[in-house]
Amino acid sequence: MSGVDYVFVAVVGSRFLLPLLIPRYPLPAVIGCLLLDGVDQTIFQAFGYDPPGYQSYDKAMDVYYLAIAYLATMRNWASMPAYDVGRFLYFYRLVGVVVFELSQVRAMLLIFPNTFEYFFIGYETVRTRWRPLRVTLKWWVITAAAIWIFVKLPQEYWLHVAQLDLTDTLRDYSWAWPLLISLLLLLAAVLWFVVRPRLPEPDWDLRLPADPLPEAINTAAEQAAWRATSGRVISWVTLEKVVLVGLISIIYAQTLPGIHATNLELFVFIAVFVVLNTAIGIAFARRGRSIESATLAVLARLLVDVVIVVVARWLAGSDSSSWNVIFFLGLISLITTLHDRWQPVLAYRRSTPASSAGPVAVEGAGA
Repeated sequence: MSGVDYVFVAVVGSRFLLPLLIPRYPLPAVIGCLLLDGVDQTIFQAFGYDPPGYQSYDKAMDVYYLAIAYLATMRNWASMPAYDVGRFLYFYRLVGVVVFELSQVRAMLLIFPNTFEYFFIGYETVRTRWRPLRVTLKWWVITAAAIWIFVKLPQEYWLHVAQLDLTDTLRDYSWAWPLLISLLLLLAAVLWFVVRPRLPEPDWDLRLPADPLPEAINTAAEQAAWRATSGRVISWVTLEKVVLVGLISIIYAQTLPGIHATNLELFVFIAVFVVLNTAIGIAFARRGRSIESATLAVLARLLVDVVIVVVARWLAGSDSSSWNVIFFLGLISLITTLHDRWQPVLAYRRSTPASSAGPVAVEGAGA
């Protein structure tokens, strides 16, 4: 491979691997993903490489890392109102990206803005110093609306409708740097003089790692036991997994070469595998089988999926490359394994009085 090829592999590999840190280190990992998303095209251009179909590639990597972030909310978020708002924001954006990929109408990205990304950062910023349960549903909705209207709509228009790039603008226009610095100083002043005085006293020192899971369901065996008694193959949980993995796969199918199956055929392929994974996972859980390591659990599920790869190849299209089949099997294995492990944590929090009790409203806590 040439030097440019190594750079491309390094950047793409980083965009796949860095999100895997989000469940354990939510805020720093998401900020890292956000920064990498912002500079990857600049890195490519610095080496004289312009990836074909960059817009589709970028959106596919975005929905992947935000999918890991969404799954992390199932694991980590103690506030059910915040989780419900975040889930809506993520799936709303996911649908919008699919509509954009199939229509190539850039306005779709403006209609379906990526509000979830900054909402996730907002929640995790609160959690580093305060109990999120202190914040009411009203404040989470106001926070999401403020991000949507004042941050994401201008950003989506700038990047995807006007097709302007921050790096190019800073380089080509003499007024760009002074304007950017002025905006940053204004934001800092608002945070320091308006927001900071209204914040409540912190509940704890700075916490960057994710909080511990509830003791009653913090091991793979306890999560499997929950699925053994409460899990159903035909359920809303399974439907969510089908929609989640299916829509992400359709987005990647617009970028990966060698995909000859139609979008409907691909979605059916994904749905069949997700249902099979669910049935196998519940069967193992009811036999008291579990794997504590998430990495080993993903690899074990991938091995099971490879055993039935002949069916997968037939559903994906007879002349699809083996690498594409392996990619989609890996995507299915990763997302369904994490969903299966952490959905019981979410269900436990919903059913536990201590977690579902009404939060205490605190002035300014959701700002």
